Amino acid sequence: MANKLRLGLPKGSLQDATIALFKRAGWNIYADGRSYFPSIDDSEIECMLIRAQEMARYVDHGVLDAGLTGIDWVVESGLDLTSVTTLTYAKQSRRKVRWVLAVPESSGFEKAEDLEGKIIATELVEVTKRYFAAKGVNVKVEFSWGATEVKPPTLADAIVEVTETGSSLKANHLKIIDTVMESETHLIAGKAALEDEWKREKINQIALMLRGAIDAQSQVGLMLNVKRADLDAVLGVLPALNSPTVSHLSNSEWVAVNTIVEERVARDVIPRLKAANATGIVEYPLNKVVL
Repeated sequence: MANKLRLGLPKGSLQDATIALFKRAGWNIYADGRSYFPSIDDSEIECMLIRAQEMARYVDHGVLDAGLTGIDWVVESGLDLTSVTTLTYAKQSRRKVRWVLAVPESSGFEKAEDLEGKIIATELVEVTKRYFAAKGVNVKVEFSWGATEVKPPTLADAIVEVTETGSSLKANHLKIIDTVMESETHLIAGKAALEDEWKREKINQIALMLRGAIDAQSQVGLMLNVKRADLDAVLGVLPALNSPTVSHLSNSEWVAVNTIVEERVARDVIPRLKAANATGIVEYPLNKVVL
């Protein structure tokens, strides 16, 4: 029988961002709204959509060889799983998410210690219990099935909720008084899968390409031409990942320079390159950057 890697993809809020990431990494995944088994254009991979909260359990049991989920849910599960690589992307952004302790703006609570004897609603029950225990604060932690931010002050005194921007908390008149933990997506794998040479290589291939696609998101390529006499000035402007590539042109007085920069600095770098007598400056997007 042909080798197959059973790969868990997070169903729900991260699903679309995950499928888009795989596309940039070179895999096309087709998920129709009803099936839990999306198709993928790689005969060696079998995909299954699983809620991120349950991913660690299924990978630990060996039902899945590997899966993508937030490290928050791995920590919450208490299971000992291997993180193959971190992949910092979320539903809306390319940054970590935060689980925060939030209270009603009008409550007068300013710190965790003010919540002695109070009720805390959250999906992240075990992590929240450990957080308060470490501070020596006795609280009642209740599991919340969702819509957690609407529970204070009637159904809970405070919440521990995940946020990217904090806008939903503000809209519900809640203020953040502490960060309980930061989280990002990880590619996790089970022990049995990593002991199988073929599966380990396949998992590492996926990790390499996903990581390359993530790294490329924040970077752009720059190409330009410059006279040899001005080359040092141009190279002095460039904050390169590695040394820029300098190539000869048919006109021996000129060279071509090719490099990669962070997208956010390109707007500052390009005018400075122009001022250093670079010409024909082209900025182009990247699919993958593998270092």
